[in-house]
Amino acid sequence: MIGIAVLGSTGSVGVSTLDVVARHRDRFKVVALTAHRDVDGLLKQCLEHQPRLAVMVDEKAAAELALRLKQNGLKTEVKAGAAALLEAAALPEAPYVMAAIVGAAGLEATLAAVRAGKRVLFANKEALVMAGGLFMQAVREHGAELMPIDSEHNAVFQCMPGGYRAGAWPRGVRRIMLTASGGPFRGWPMERLAEVTPAEACAHPTWNMGRKISVDSATMMNKGLEVIEACWLFGTGPERVEVLVHPQSVIHSMVEYDDGSVLAQLSNPDMRTPIAHGLAWPDRIEAGVEPLDMLARGNLDFEPPDMDAFPCLRLAMRAAEEGEGAPVVLNAANEVAVAAFLAGRLSFTGIAELVDAALQEVQRGRCASLDEVLALDRRARQAAEARVVALARSA
Repeated sequence: MIGIAVLGSTGSVGVSTLDVVARHRDRFKVVALTAHRDVDGLLKQCLEHQPRLAVMVDEKAAAELALRLKQNGLKTEVKAGAAALLEAAALPEAPYVMAAIVGAAGLEATLAAVRAGKRVLFANKEALVMAGGLFMQAVREHGAELMPIDSEHNAVFQCMPGGYRAGAWPRGVRRIMLTASGGPFRGWPMERLAEVTPAEACAHPTWNMGRKISVDSATMMNKGLEVIEACWLFGTGPERVEVLVHPQSVIHSMVEYDDGSVLAQLSNPDMRTPIAHGLAWPDRIEAGVEPLDMLARGNLDFEPPDMDAFPCLRLAMRAAEEGEGAPVVLNAANEVAVAAFLAGRLSFTGIAELVDAALQEVQRGRCASLDEVLALDRRARQAAEARVVALARSA
């Protein structure tokens, strides 16, 4: 039986992971679960899966969880704080780790799992966006096994040559085509985008996701971050990664070979498919996903992304080409901007404007170490937050 730790277990990817694991209790055992402050969600998961360790980053939430678990007669150990999160990621009895903490907050825990030589089911794209070189070096040095879980990158992985391992561009492959749904505002006039509300931005037409990633999908920043992620995962530059808008979200990505062949991975838009693939690879297991009915789906459409209406994608592509600290600033400013938008402090179109300003104004410096990456991340966040405050005062 394989032990698994789920980092970010109460988020959408974490919940889907536990759904798949519950279908294969003879194969997988949950060893550790972590969350930020969702006591109710983590309590429910602990009662169902009875892990050895539960971690909450928020100390008050951890104290409440410990009390409630004791009241329910459960012996799960509860720990709090960032250090406990790293401990959960590196537990020897959990050779598999689902890295599903959203944003920069998941970087250090994901890296801890890599340094422990785990099979890392990688759903935290920001870790590669911020520290791709350091991250992939750690994968090589510690013998970790990286399984992409984002639907697009998992699709690319599945379409690569047999026996492929993440991190190197294989011979015979010409390019990667990442598909994008286009989000809820595909085709909207640009003047209407300035009036978009958080509720509208979070209403994704095909995927059920958390609020932050839903907004990223709506701005198409998510696809830009995925371009950067793909460059690191598959050992290439942005010139070999193309973005195609595919509204039906049935083809999750494609790989073109030198002989003209194009391989595509198709499935219903359900994260349990790539999660099950990452858990069982090279085997295949049942994931609870409805079979794909191609006749019912009908046409499959493709179109180029509108870079004018969705400048976040253009900004991310520019950061991918520039490299070094540009992706760190891009990600930090975007996280601040999305949080401000969801809190009603920034307009939808203001997200791209804030990110653009940060890329122009924040001094990069070197990013040769994790400390340097984190220092640049802090500077970029401070600059972005200062601009949000200034915009509020001038409004």
